[in-house]
Amino acid sequence: MSFSNPPDSEIRRILSNPTTVAVVGCSDNPGRDSLRIAILLKNKGFKVIPVNPTLRPDALIKTLGERCYRDLQSIPEPVEIVDVFRRSEFLPEVVSDAIAKGAKVLWCQLGVVDLAQAERASRAGMTVVMDRCPAIEYGRLF
Repeated sequence: MSFSNPPDSEIRRILSNPTTVAVVGCSDNPGRDSLRIAILLKNKGFKVIPVNPTLRPDALIKTLGERCYRDLQSIPEPVEIVDVFRRSEFLPEVVSDAIAKGAKVLWCQLGVVDLAQAERASRAGMTVVMDRCPAIEYGRLF
């Protein structure tokens, strides 16, 4: 099984069209990459919805302007992009939830790699970006 990320033009298109993104594994700790990237995406015009089962629903309202949800299925609105900050071993569940949610893009952060799940998400019609960071891609492509 082989996987390759979409071409730069597609990654640029994803990052150029702010929409709703669920950040799975978003932390309320300002030292964590998940929160820094969530803030970056918000500053770029994305609606960022944090997903973390261990955080209070109001944990990130001041920072991101959105309540935190326990899982993707609990979000009461459509989600276009699922940005994953969980370890690779959690991708099967995240991919199942992203497919059920009707997400169009699965973005797996640096170090989050599972080729079988990338294939599964692609077969479900999702664009998959794996082992990449939006902050690095913004710097590289814009």
